[in-house]
Amino acid sequence: MHVDGHLGFIGTGVMGEPMCRNLALKGGVDVVAFDRDEAPLARLATHGIRVAASVAEVAAGASVVFVSLPSGEAVEALCAGDDGLFAASSRGQVIVDLGTSPVSLTRALAERFADRGVTWVDAPVARTRAAAEAGRLSVMVGADAATFARLEPMLATFATDVTLCGPTGCGQVVKILNNMVLFETVVALSEACAIGEHAGVPRDRLLDTLAKGSADSFALRNHGQKAIVPDTFPERAFSVRYARKDLGYARQLAEEAHVDARGAGLVDEWFERAIRAGLGDQYFPVISRLLKGS
Repeated sequence: MHVDGHLGFIGTGVMGEPMCRNLALKGGVDVVAFDRDEAPLARLATHGIRVAASVAEVAAGASVVFVSLPSGEAVEALCAGDDGLFAASSRGQVIVDLGTSPVSLTRALAERFADRGVTWVDAPVARTRAAAEAGRLSVMVGADAATFARLEPMLATFATDVTLCGPTGCGQVVKILNNMVLFETVVALSEACAIGEHAGVPRDRLLDTLAKGSADSFALRNHGQKAIVPDTFPERAFSVRYARKDLGYARQLAEEAHVDARGAGLVDEWFERAIRAGLGDQYFPVISRLLKGS
C-alpha cells in the first residue's frame, strides 16, 4: 500500500486502538497517533506506532488523518479552536471520520474543510470490539469515487467489508440506520426472552432454536446469545448512553423525512429507563433486564 508521508490517527479508544494497530501492521505504513489517554498509546508504541503530543503533530505531514471519537460533539470539538484539526490541516489532506456523527454536522464540516482544500470523508465502522481486533469490521463510506478508491486499501486493513454508500454524509446515514435496526432487534429479542422464560422455555434454548429459523440475525447470535443469555453486560463496550446518542441521530433523520419511526421511539424509552436505573454505562443489551422485570 503506497502512502505519501505518514498516516495520522486521532482517538485510540475501545475501537480506535485496534483499528490503528491493524492499519500500521497490516498496511506496513508509518502511523502517528494521538489520544488524551496515554495507556493505549503506550501499547501502540510497542508495535512501532509513533506517539504525537498534539493534534497538530499528527496532522503535520500526514496525507490522511483518521479520527475515531465517540460522538459528533467530540468530533466538532476536535476540529474547533486554535489547536484543533481545522487549524492544523493543510491543502490536499483527507480526513476520515470513523465514528458515528450526525449527517448535518458531517456535511457542514465537509463544506468547511473543502474551503481549505481538505477532503472530509465519513466512514463509520460497524460490528464489535472483537471484530475490530480481528480486522473484520464493516465500513460505510460517504465520499466521491476517486477518494474512495484511494482510501479502500487503508480501510481494508481493519475491515472485511468496505462499502461506498454515496457522496458525503451517506456513510453516516447507513450507519445510523444500521444501528437503529440493531437496537430495535435487541428490544424484540429481549421481549422474546422474557415471554419465553415466563412460558417455560429458557432463553438459551429459545435463541438457539430461533437461530436455526427465519428469526436468525447477527443481533441474535451476538447481542442475544453472547450478552442477553448469560446476562453479561460489561462497561467499556457499546453502552446505553452511546447507543441512545446514535438512536437520537436516527430519530433526527426520521423527523426530517417526516417518517413516524415509533419503533425507534420505543427503544429510546427503554434506553431512558436504563439510564434512570443506573445502567447507562453498561453494554446496551442490558435493557433486557428491564424487560424481564416489567
